[in-house]
Amino acid sequence: MGALYRFKLSSAWAAGTLILAASASPAIAQEQPAQSQEAAKGDDTSATQPDSSAPATPEQQDQGSQTDILSKNTLSILLDARLVGADGTRSFVKGGFGKTRFDGTHSGDFQIRPLPVEGDVIWEPHFTGSLSANVSGAWQRGQEHDFDLLEAFVTFVPPRGKSISFAAKAGLYWPEISLEHSTGGAWTAVNTITPSAINAWVGEEVKVIGTEATIIASIGNHDVSATGAAFGFNDTSGTLLSFRGWALHDMKATAFGHFQLPPRNPFMNAAQAPSTRSLLEIDHKVGFYGRLEWRPPWPFTINAFYYDNRGDPTAVNPSLQWGWRTRFWNFGLNADLGGGTHLLAQAMTGTTLMGFKFHGDYWVHTRFRSAYALLTHDIGRGAITGRLEAFDTRERGTRMETSNSEKGWAATVAGRWSITNDLTGLVELLHVHSKRPFRATVGFPAVEDQNVVQAALRFRI
Repeated sequence: MGALYRFKLSSAWAAGTLILAASASPAIAQEQPAQSQEAAKGDDTSATQPDSSAPATPEQQDQGSQTDILSKNTLSILLDARLVGADGTRSFVKGGFGKTRFDGTHSGDFQIRPLPVEGDVIWEPHFTGSLSANVSGAWQRGQEHDFDLLEAFVTFVPPRGKSISFAAKAGLYWPEISLEHSTGGAWTAVNTITPSAINAWVGEEVKVIGTEATIIASIGNHDVSATGAAFGFNDTSGTLLSFRGWALHDMKATAFGHFQLPPRNPFMNAAQAPSTRSLLEIDHKVGFYGRLEWRPPWPFTINAFYYDNRGDPTAVNPSLQWGWRTRFWNFGLNADLGGGTHLLAQAMTGTTLMGFKFHGDYWVHTRFRSAYALLTHDIGRGAITGRLEAFDTRERGTRMETSNSEKGWAATVAGRWSITNDLTGLVELLHVHSKRPFRATVGFPAVEDQNVVQAALRFRI
């Protein structure tokens, strides 16, 4: 009965936000990362939203006025197959502490496997020149359901005014945090196979059902945009960060799927369910986020993003899924360095709380931080990319050992090549070093170095 009630409530919330967006909602759809706008032409992730920072031409407005609900132009299928080599202990996907999606043999040795990884179906209808939608679903290797919903949202982007404009988005979606992902491609990283630890976490625990409004102001040659949003169904955000820590992978949260949790101490094994569902409303409180972006006449863009789900850390449902009070800041830089070289950088810092207060603090009180810098250099129809990042968590909770704190870093080298307009090849080498002393108490190495080598073919139909 409780599950039926939650399903009805979820459906009602989603319907309400979609109606709000269609009638009055005012945020800008997430754009393709600027560093890849040229490189990704013809790539499987290139079906992106138009750049709303540029005024639409009369021809574009004319073309956009045509309604297209269901045609070959509104439907896409994306397929992803790989040859994967990996080492390391059991992956978090299987309930372990491994930091990557793929792992080694039972003893942690290197193994190579050909694997089908993902299949996505994307529907992008255009109702009017200003109102459109994006609905996507996926089969993902390692997810519990054969097929599940990824996103379902509407966007309202009217013709741009001379100095002040606005836009809107509402439904089920990822907030505009990642600089590595594209739109129109089921939220896929453009120039690497594996996103950074920051955006891997966004993909697994920062999906919302909500509505956002954006105002864009032109001040001389500068564009400034401000976004505000209200959302729900993100109460469990922070569960994976606390119990598992950061990870580097390209799995994405679905509407009804769960992620397994690694072993915990006896108290937390009894208090928390063995898996976490990313999209869940527990305390019936509305969260919010805000975003500011500055686009000067120089070749860079900077943004700041603040998120607060306003979760009640003492709220818990009969399935032992808890509310988590999660707040964070994210800062982003996107710069064109000239000569076909682009720089992306993000930094995130925040805290998450869960449980009741005990001896002056909550059961779980985790501070988390991560940052990365990524360079991409375009070469013909492709690009080469390098990324360095660092991450850590610090545990202060009274029912969690301080040994659950972790530190780590990762290095990624990747290459992308557009073989045809519909077929893209990628190769990637990923190395992750991490230290989490608590792992040694449950049979995993406290310090581990993991390596993943992948070759992927992405095909768009």
